[in-house]
Amino acid sequence: MILQRVYRSIAITALLALAFDAGAQQKPHYTQYILNQYIINPAITGIESYVDLKASHRRQWVGIQDAPVTSYFSIHGSLNKKSSKTSPTSFPTPGENPRGKSYWEEYEAPDPHHGIGMQVVQDVTGPLSTLSAQATYAYHLPLNTNTTLAAGLGVGINRIGLDAAKLNFGDVTVDPVVFTSGILNKTRLDMSAGLYLYSSDYFVGLSAQQIVPQTIDFSDGYIRPQTGKTVPHLFATAGFRALLGENFNLIPSLMVKYVSPLPVQVEGNFKLQFRDLAWLGASYRHQDGFAGMLGVNISNIQVGYAYDYTTSRLNNFSKGTHEFLIGFLIGNKYPDGCPRNVW
Repeated sequence: MILQRVYRSIAITALLALAFDAGAQQKPHYTQYILNQYIINPAITGIESYVDLKASHRRQWVGIQDAPVTSYFSIHGSLNKKSSKTSPTSFPTPGENPRGKSYWEEYEAPDPHHGIGMQVVQDVTGPLSTLSAQATYAYHLPLNTNTTLAAGLGVGINRIGLDAAKLNFGDVTVDPVVFTSGILNKTRLDMSAGLYLYSSDYFVGLSAQQIVPQTIDFSDGYIRPQTGKTVPHLFATAGFRALLGENFNLIPSLMVKYVSPLPVQVEGNFKLQFRDLAWLGASYRHQDGFAGMLGVNISNIQVGYAYDYTTSRLNNFSKGTHEFLIGFLIGNKYPDGCPRNVW
């Protein structure tokens, strides 16, 4: 029993040392990022003419104690954006797909407009928790009749907490500088920025999260085995739309993530959508695992689910990862079945 506690103490100590070291990924992963690119790129803010509200809950590596659990809430909308579909003929003709070939061929870039939004993300792993809240702004500038470039910025706070009560291992002595301090919180400035180029046929995005590095030390200077720091997370995304007949469209996409000094992470993704009613998808993360996704649109409500299967050694202990997403389109003036979003 004592030996088991010692092993657990060593594991938690390693977690604390690595979680804020420059060599660790510090921001959560989202399997269904293609449903809400706003969560990784503030330039998406206000891309639609309605208010887009989404919430997600992700339980990673089910079956492993104290594995990561991530939840987020996001909301954003445009300021005085005019929809490209404003005439009575914009509504669907009976028997035709409102999201079919003619819709995308007639797509026009919106007029210049602003967007504002907010996102709140909570990520908990064992004794460590991170709560970030940001307000975001973006400006969308048309480059030609069907292509728009958006630039966005997010500013907020990032609160990193350590629940020292979870470091109590009975017979194993924990440094009192940490243990007797209760729940320790460190709040720092948090910023993100991004660019997003989009049309009806493709999108290309570049973004950075946690762009202001911060030093994290829970011991108030009493113990310093090493200095923990938050580091920037860089994302590059790209995708295009392929029309498969009148009722289906396929969106292959790619996300490349870089967190220094980790190797570049690459993820391929595809989404097959039937009209504007239902979709399914799959993704592959290099040297990590696979994921399957599906979802439906019910009036102005979106529901999505993803299951991740890891191919790493964690698969010997994990029962997979579950991720749920629900979205609400507020102020969407088009009825169920009409096109609602560009990406």
